[in-house]
Amino acid sequence: QKHRSFVIADIPGLIEGAAEGAGLGIQFLKHLSRTRILLHLVDMAPWDGVEPAESAKVIVRELEKFSPALAQRERWLVLNKLDMVPEEEQEERCQAVIDALNWQGPVFRIAAIAKTGTDILAQAMMNYIEEWEERMAEDPAAAAAEDDLKARLEEEARERVQQLKLARRQQRMAEKEAVDVDDDFDDDDYDVEVEYVYE
Repeated sequence: QKHRSFVIADIPGLIEGAAEGAGLGIQFLKHLSRTRILLHLVDMAPWDGVEPAESAKVIVRELEKFSPALAQRERWLVLNKLDMVPEEEQEERCQAVIDALNWQGPVFRIAAIAKTGTDILAQAMMNYIEEWEERMAEDPAAAAAEDDLKARLEEEARERVQQLKLARRQQRMAEKEAVDVDDDFDDDDYDVEVEYVYE
């Protein structure tokens, strides 16, 4: 449907420790604060052998640490690469992720490369966004709640970024002081008598 469209931001850099600045996580997390809906994409056939449920929990923890308000944003669970999972194992593996997250929201099962289930997901997203826009236009209370959430998201993101900048600045100062101390190091100050015995 060419007359209907929305913008998707791919956020690939979320790793454990992202909320503390690991990798490029903090930059990606800032972008997340501008979204209306989050798709939690879970690789169901990871190349590194990590359990999908564990990877999913890491992302949830990073979101919650970065911004409690962000964790309240509408979020859907998308279980991907199911074409690479044996059919007889799919249900058990999917349910393991759902149970591990205690997931209560929508769940979509897809195989992105094969485009299996992607049309259903895209249609659901478009419907949600259009319904959201209508609700914002027609319901003053809902619009006010959304404005409040946005304000909290921006404030939490700003505070988190400032905390990380301060922590990095302090770390750089500590490293510089350590280098300065090392430059003043004199072997004679720590000299000891050594007796060599030749036999």
